Amino acid sequence: MDCYSPYPTAEESPYLPELRKDPLTGRWVIIANDRAKRPSDFIRQPVPPPAPGICPFDYGNEHKTPPEVLAYRNSGGRDEPGWRVRVVPNKFPVLGIEGDLDRQGEGMYDKMNGIGAHEVIIEGPDHNLSLGQMPEKLIEEVLWAFKERVNDLKKDRRFLYIILFKNFGDAAGASLDHPHSQLIALPVVPSVVRNEVNAAKAFYELKERCIFCDIIRQESTTGARLISETDRFSVIAPYAPRFPFETWILPQRHESHFEDADASTIANLARVLKATISKLEKVLERPAYNFIVHSSPVQEGPLAHYHWHIEIMPRLTKVAGFEWATGFYINPTPPEEAAKFMREAGLG
Repeated sequence: MDCYSPYPTAEESPYLPELRKDPLTGRWVIIANDRAKRPSDFIRQPVPPPAPGICPFDYGNEHKTPPEVLAYRNSGGRDEPGWRVRVVPNKFPVLGIEGDLDRQGEGMYDKMNGIGAHEVIIEGPDHNLSLGQMPEKLIEEVLWAFKERVNDLKKDRRFLYIILFKNFGDAAGASLDHPHSQLIALPVVPSVVRNEVNAAKAFYELKERCIFCDIIRQESTTGARLISETDRFSVIAPYAPRFPFETWILPQRHESHFEDADASTIANLARVLKATISKLEKVLERPAYNFIVHSSPVQEGPLAHYHWHIEIMPRLTKVAGFEWATGFYINPTPPEEAAKFMREAGLG
C-alpha cells in the first residue's frame, strides 16, 4: 500500500538543504539548496536615488545639526560649508555622554545610567552618492574619521566598546538619504561581541592560531568563496552566512583593533570597500544593506586571538518565527554561488 508523503523525494529535489556550522560562533545556518536563489530571483526594492528636499546634512544646513566634533575641510570654519567629511553628535542619541554610570541593583536586576556617545559621520557634501559611487579618496577620509573618533573616545574609560556601522536604505534602518555612518560608544561590551571574542580565544588556546587567519588561508587556497584579494585584504563569502550575499572583508595582517590600522591599510581598505559595495550594487541592483566593523573591546590591549573585520549584510530576506525560535538562519543562496556572482561582476 502506497502512502502519500507531502515531502519531495530525492529524485524530485536533487539539491538537498545543508546545515552548516559557523566555526567561530557555533551558530547553525540552513543553506536551502533545494530553493536556491540567483540575484534576479529576489523580490526586492532597490534603494531609490535620494529625493530632493531639505536635508540637515547638506551644505548650508550645518546649523541644523549639533556642533561638529570633527571635520576635514577645504575651507571655512567650524559648522560652516567647506567640509569634505563631517562628524556631529546624533541629534536624537540612544545614549547621553554626560554623567556617571551609577551602577546599582534593583532586587535581582541590574541597571546603570544610559551613558555613552552617539555620533554621525557625514560622508561628504554630495547628497546623491552611494558608497559604491564615492571617490576612493573620500571613502579613505571617512575611514580616517572612524579611526580618529574611536581613538579619541576610547580615552574615556567609561566606554568599553565602540560600534561603527552603516545602514543603507529603509529596509536596513536608514532614516536619512544623505550618505552617512554612525558610531555608538557603550559602557558595556555587548554579549554578541564578548561571545565572538571568547570563541576566538578558545580556538586560539586549542590550536595556538587565530581562527580568522585560518579562515583567510583556507579561503585563499580553495577559492570557492573568495570574492577578491589584495596584498592587505581578503573579501569572502563566509562558509555559514546568515543572509544571501553576506560578505566579509578581512585584513591579511593580524590586527585586533580597527583603530590601530596604519595609513597604507586604510588606503587599501578604501579601495576594497568601494569595489565590494560596487559589486553588490551591480549584482543586486542597489540593495539595502548594513555594514558593521567588528573590532576588539577598546579598553583591552592587542589580542593574539581576535582579528578585526567588516561584515556586510544585504537585506534580501526577512527574519521570522523559525529564526527567532532557534537562532538558525535560512539562506537560499549558497555562499559559493554568491561569491561566483560577485567575482563575475568585475569592478576590482
